[in-house]
Amino acid sequence: MFFRYRFLSLACFDTSKGSQLTYICTNCTTLKQATICLFVLFIFSSCNDDKKVIVSSAFADSLIRNYTEPAIVKQTNDELLFWKNRIDPKNPGISNESKYASALVRRFHLTGDIHDLVTSDSVLRKIDTTYAHKEAGPNMALCAHAMLQHRFKEADEYFTIAKMIGIKKYEMATIGFDVNFELGRYTLAEADIRPIAVPNDYGYCFRYAKLAHYKGELDTAIASMNRAVAAAGSDDFLKQAALSNVGDLYLHSGNTQKAYDNYVASIRLNAADLHSIMGIGWIALVHDKNDSLAEKIFQFVRSRTKSPDPLLKLIQTAEFKKDSLAETKYAKELEQQVTNPVYGNMYNKYMIDLYSSILHEPAKAEAIALKELTENRSTPQTQAWYSWALFCNGKKDEAYKVFQQHVSGKPLEGLELYWMGKLMQGLGKGYNAQQFFKAAYKNRYDLSPGKVRDLEEVME
Repeated sequence: MFFRYRFLSLACFDTSKGSQLTYICTNCTTLKQATICLFVLFIFSSCNDDKKVIVSSAFADSLIRNYTEPAIVKQTNDELLFWKNRIDPKNPGISNESKYASALVRRFHLTGDIHDLVTSDSVLRKIDTTYAHKEAGPNMALCAHAMLQHRFKEADEYFTIAKMIGIKKYEMATIGFDVNFELGRYTLAEADIRPIAVPNDYGYCFRYAKLAHYKGELDTAIASMNRAVAAAGSDDFLKQAALSNVGDLYLHSGNTQKAYDNYVASIRLNAADLHSIMGIGWIALVHDKNDSLAEKIFQFVRSRTKSPDPLLKLIQTAEFKKDSLAETKYAKELEQQVTNPVYGNMYNKYMIDLYSSILHEPAKAEAIALKELTENRSTPQTQAWYSWALFCNGKKDEAYKVFQQHVSGKPLEGLELYWMGKLMQGLGKGYNAQQFFKAAYKNRYDLSPGKVRDLEEVME
């Protein structure tokens, strides 16, 4: 994703250092000298920020040592059992079944067990059949579940059925945005949320942040997500979700301190926010260069969830340590888990990355990328995946054709920018490669340590 240059942060110079700045510049006899002094001071300050350790071992150790299963986990399990026991197989209904299905999804979010989502799906499909496909609720829930599994065309089908049955205007706007955005229909997505464009509406602010991020307007995205935090009010669940996302956005921008602060704030509201805990581990790895602490955090998260996500971080930690045996070990473990059909298309991007690098199976990378395009969604991002996979599989001409037709000039995120830089480099287009590499480097906290090392080498 293309973002603004962060040199504008000079306009927010710390007033406590103003006297130092004035003193240095009064010793300059020309405007040119003053400009050089300002630049040197800025670089010096930036270097100091980069060297500052953000994640303390004491804090991380305390977080791990004092971790107890949050009350919400037991509450969810109790609620799930309550609604399950109220279901009468001989007299199927909608209320008890729907609440049971909803509780299953909440537990999925807490434990990462994909089978809870699969069970919830089966319950909802049975409700839909029982009521002869005349209830919008089950279809709306199935739409949301399909999006969780990155089955976006399937989500669109459920949403279309729900609209035909009849849904509220707010649902039309929010779910319409979600579906259209993921399918790459960005103009439609933007039009969807226009009717609910209220600055203090949580759903609008959350989604507008996502849209702004896509457009490369990162400052706007952060501001909008911060408004979502405020709009959440006393709802800790909504506030925690927004705080965690603010952390992600700050990390995208390279502001690791603010990312860390928001992750910590989110964890204070919900100790089971393993995403934010991993965010802290990632900062320890890529900013502090403390691979042992990062690995400790990721292994802890792995012990607390059935989600494959910690394996991704362990692969990247092994990459940081240049431990190829551990890289391959974790990559194969991830492959074994996420290629199970129950995960849908959730990990396609990551498997394309692994098959085109650590696992050395570019034909599989190409097959996944093509399946994503033909069966799920065609966006600039997924077209970039396909272009990269073709290139890795020795099909340079086809790769460049896809790039020219579907990727060139479109907004991309860090990994796709890196891949397109490598593509241009492989095609002998050095200038274009450097432009992609520069853009990718601005998003370096989104990239694995090995890719950052490679960028630093090719940009020398």
